[in-house]
Amino acid sequence: MSSPADRLVPNIEFVDATTWLSIHTGTSIQATPSGIMNDWIVGLLKFALAVLAADFLVGFVHWIEDAYVREDWPVLGPLVGRPNILHHHLPRHFVRKSWFQSCWDQLLLAAGIAGIAFWMEALTWPVMVFVVLVGNANQIHKWAHRSRRENGPIISLLQDLHLIQGVRHHAIHHTDPKSMHYCVITEWLNPVLEYLRFWTRLECLLWRWAHLRRRVDTSNRRHGAAPEWIRLQARGAIS
Repeated sequence: MSSPADRLVPNIEFVDATTWLSIHTGTSIQATPSGIMNDWIVGLLKFALAVLAADFLVGFVHWIEDAYVREDWPVLGPLVGRPNILHHHLPRHFVRKSWFQSCWDQLLLAAGIAGIAFWMEALTWPVMVFVVLVGNANQIHKWAHRSRRENGPIISLLQDLHLIQGVRHHAIHHTDPKSMHYCVITEWLNPVLEYLRFWTRLECLLWRWAHLRRRVDTSNRRHGAAPEWIRLQARGAIS
């Protein structure tokens, strides 16, 4: 027959475990069924917000690159402007790149965010989810340009379940005038932003306040001839 002290041991161990989880996950773990359910709901909400925040940030950067970064700019022109212009003219050319070639710029952004969060002692698990998605957003973007055979069954299933952005959804971005659907991680945020005319209103504000005009996209019909280097790249891509 166990003593009263023995019967207290499991409870002490449970409290220690839940306290550890609370400290390391930033959530409050309660020992009741309703408390555990509430913690699951809060955790899922935090995860969803981290995903949407990453999608929005990547979409915002994508919008700046597409709308304003020009190929003749110093530094940003050859590093960011040209690859973006090439991608609109030859979307499948992007598929040839390695993971690092596709994601290097977003990895730098993610590393900067992670460093700031660590310095502020705010590197919680939702922040880590956010950082990982930001750093790998262009890989998800690349999957939206590949065939099901190239992606394999797991990635194709995630796209079919609309957990990550699929080919049809992303194709809207590559339809003239190529000025919408900038978010590339999920299919959840773009319809909301387009309903609010978020990017159009933002461009109007920039024009009124700073006289910043959107870059002409020659990949659109009747928007002028493609640059010579694009034509040379196209011939190289075909051969």
